Amino acid sequence: MNMLATRKRTATKKKVVLLVEDEPDIAEVLRMTLEKEGFRMDWCASGEQALERVRQGGVDIVLLDILLPGVDGHEVCRRIRKDVATADIPVIMLTSLTDETDLVVGLDMGADDYISKPFSNKELLARIRAALRRTGRSTVAPRRVIRAGALEIDADRYGVRVAGKSVHLTLAEFRLLYYLARHPGRAFGRAELLPHVVGEGVYVLDRNIDVHIRNIRMKLGEAANYIVTVRGIGYRFEVEAD
Repeated sequence: MNMLATRKRTATKKKVVLLVEDEPDIAEVLRMTLEKEGFRMDWCASGEQALERVRQGGVDIVLLDILLPGVDGHEVCRRIRKDVATADIPVIMLTSLTDETDLVVGLDMGADDYISKPFSNKELLARIRAALRRTGRSTVAPRRVIRAGALEIDADRYGVRVAGKSVHLTLAEFRLLYYLARHPGRAFGRAELLPHVVGEGVYVLDRNIDVHIRNIRMKLGEAANYIVTVRGIGYRFEVEAD
């Protein structure tokens, strides 16, 4: 009986990928790809359906097309981030748009990553796995807390507080802030920081780092100046002594 129960629990542990895409042909191809790799895929063809599905719970990651009928992908992402119950679900934007402004808007809305159409299955799977790794707690030492000035970063709980008040960061923003804070005083180039945000072997623009830094600073308030721009290089974490 116990062995049977264990098998049943194991069978239900597949990560659930919610695909929000209005093209049925694309959805079917992605379903076959994801299920072959051990994922379970749920599909929604509109933003309204996606928001309802996310509220039901059990979604591990969202693949979100930008150009959707009705509520578009940017608005769906914004609402996911605004809802406390869904705010920590990683979101990867799928886009055929080539205008960098549209991509930046997605990151500003709280997306963790984006991938441009057409994309290879290998690249998509790499990005999904990288995003899911960032949600895992087992890779971080239990209750490892960094305290610097007014800022507190709890690596085990993925929590950030400024002057005692909780601050919500996306997973990508948290990873970036945590990595900088672990190496105070050291300047990092954007290319050096990217692997610690999106994972190894995943290509994204260096500009992603600038967008994440800008969003982090906006959210940190009085601790925003702890992230220092190093002209010609990138960024460093530094807290001035009182």
